[in-house]
Amino acid sequence: MSNAWIVLATIAAYFALLFLISWLTGRKADNAGFFTGNRKSPWYMVAFAMIGATISGVTFISVPGAVLTGGYSYMQMVLGFFVGSLIVALVLIPMFYKMNLVSIYGYLENRFGVASYRTGAWFFFVSKMLGSSVRFFVVCVVLQTLVFGPLHIPFEVNVLLTVALIWLYSFQGGVKSLIWTDSLKTFCLILSVVCCIVVIARSLNLGEGGIVAAVADHPTSRIFFLDDPNDGRYFWKQFIAGIFMIIACTGLDQDLMQRTLSCKNFRESQKNMILSSFIQIFVIGLFLVLGTLLYLYKDAYLPGQEVAGDALFGEVTWSDRFPRFIGVVFIVGLISAAYSAAGSALTALTTSFTIDILQADKRQDEQGLTRSRRWVHVAMSLLMAVVIIVFYYLNNDSAINAVYSLAAYTYGPILGMFIFGLCCRRDVRDRWVPLVALAAPALSFVLQKNSEAWFGGYQISFELLLINALLTALGLVLIMKKGK
Repeated sequence: MSNAWIVLATIAAYFALLFLISWLTGRKADNAGFFTGNRKSPWYMVAFAMIGATISGVTFISVPGAVLTGGYSYMQMVLGFFVGSLIVALVLIPMFYKMNLVSIYGYLENRFGVASYRTGAWFFFVSKMLGSSVRFFVVCVVLQTLVFGPLHIPFEVNVLLTVALIWLYSFQGGVKSLIWTDSLKTFCLILSVVCCIVVIARSLNLGEGGIVAAVADHPTSRIFFLDDPNDGRYFWKQFIAGIFMIIACTGLDQDLMQRTLSCKNFRESQKNMILSSFIQIFVIGLFLVLGTLLYLYKDAYLPGQEVAGDALFGEVTWSDRFPRFIGVVFIVGLISAAYSAAGSALTALTTSFTIDILQADKRQDEQGLTRSRRWVHVAMSLLMAVVIIVFYYLNNDSAINAVYSLAAYTYGPILGMFIFGLCCRRDVRDRWVPLVALAAPALSFVLQKNSEAWFGGYQISFELLLINALLTALGLVLIMKKGK
């Protein structure tokens, strides 16, 4: 049986289980169940599901491969993620529950006005569509190499088929189903990484103590970079960027907050947020350790092959020296990560477009809202497929860097509006907010491209998000209304 058919059979079995769970949990879901899970989700299940939701196919593929050039510097940002999660749990979650929001961008309408509300929703829409497409693009490329390419199926068919599968299991239950399907994906994701670590360690004749010693002695295992502030891996750059990245990309992201707000009350939602972010530190640590072991294995058994970066994980697990079940485990972990992120993104995009942009909940009855939601869900799926295909022909950057660059430019204005709204009580001229939100990313782009020439070799990396947010907040200061 060829590798392509093995992968295809694995995907089919995984989706059969996924569809069963989705049908059992979402067959009676109404609009409230789709948008908010009827506010009845158990907090511990949401916490477990959040791990799979925050770890995408990009993380699964790129983080292990990136240790060669970046070491474990990503962990500096993950530590910032935990601090940012505490801020989200203590500041934003109680506010969202108090306002009883379906879409979190309703805060912007209450604080500034309709133009600001629409601006935040559109920036989320663009960011989530591009970001989720980039993440899913990585998975489609791997599937094209392992399955569709050997079967002579075009990349476009690959994308349309995989997006259609995501639509099928998420169109009915929405958040109500995602909590349970994401829990399955989290389990498969962690299991696959642990299995790969164990098998690679045994192939290298390493016991438990041997793994620790081998990883610690390898040059890729350096975590903290404190010596050069101009380096993009400098600790304080990544730590502070991680704090604001999680505030923007989780606390101000309809995708992840939608499932967080499905808990019964804000106390349970806070417990979910803190627990999931704490567990994520250890899960990312497993990915980084796996990356070092993959390079050790490559040096020992594949010395003549120039394999690194995003291609490393797949090449090693599907090499001839490995048992075939590890290749299957790799595929299960990959599709668990990818489909979790893409499924929740489609649900969040459908919710935001239906509620924030079309405002169908204010204009239609329950039956009309259901009809609008389903058509929007189809449209979001098709648009995601088109964006993935376009990105396939335009891609020329490392996938994980592309994701975070997109997030810095598009989430920056959202973060800046929330920072200003929470820290300053003054009103602004609402009609000028869209102009400010467009100007800030443009200025940030200019600063990033010229930072080394203008600031003595200083490289702007992940702190771009904070710069973008501060420029947005400064712009809002300039358009404040006169008076108290």
